[in-house]
Amino acid sequence: MISVKVLSQDNQEVGEIGLQENVFSVSVKPEVLHLAVRAHRAAERSGSASVKNRASISGGGRKPWRQKGTGRARTGSGRSPLWRGGAVIHGPAPRDFSIKLNKKVRRLALKMALSAKYAQNRLLVVDNLDLPEIRTKDFINFKSKLGLKKPLIVTSEPCNNLELSARNVPGVEVVTQTSINVYEILKHRELIMDKQAVEKLQERLS
Repeated sequence: MISVKVLSQDNQEVGEIGLQENVFSVSVKPEVLHLAVRAHRAAERSGSASVKNRASISGGGRKPWRQKGTGRARTGSGRSPLWRGGAVIHGPAPRDFSIKLNKKVRRLALKMALSAKYAQNRLLVVDNLDLPEIRTKDFINFKSKLGLKKPLIVTSEPCNNLELSARNVPGVEVVTQTSINVYEILKHRELIMDKQAVEKLQERLS
């Protein structure tokens, strides 16, 4: 079993926590991480782009004018794509962009992302991440003491004061351990977790 230091909010060492090797020391395969990121980004796409085809346009049942003898081009419907207010041809239609990802692959990718942060020495464990009050200045002080730039902060339970204090700071994201994902871990420079979040995450993934 490997271990990592547990820090206080003042960047003082207050203990140590063991990390399971099958969660934080997994061999990293870029192709698995790439697949997980693709699946995450694809699931975020709404796929709601749509246009009206000839069947969706109202009217057009009556032939605008007789076929011959008017001197105008022949036409059979006011819904023609050539007409103003007519249909759109070959336009986008609602679709599902999601990519199926097996549960085992998703769990393995999450372990690889955690292992990558540990291998890069960008995993920090803090004993307590909550703040006594909602104040952005307090969060910025906490962030500077730990030397953080663009961290992903993972808590064991929702921390309202921390989330509201950090929401105006660019490059910072606060999530709970149940909603952590590969894309957010790789997107942020540092991964900050509280002690309880590490324990619960190991229990869930091991």
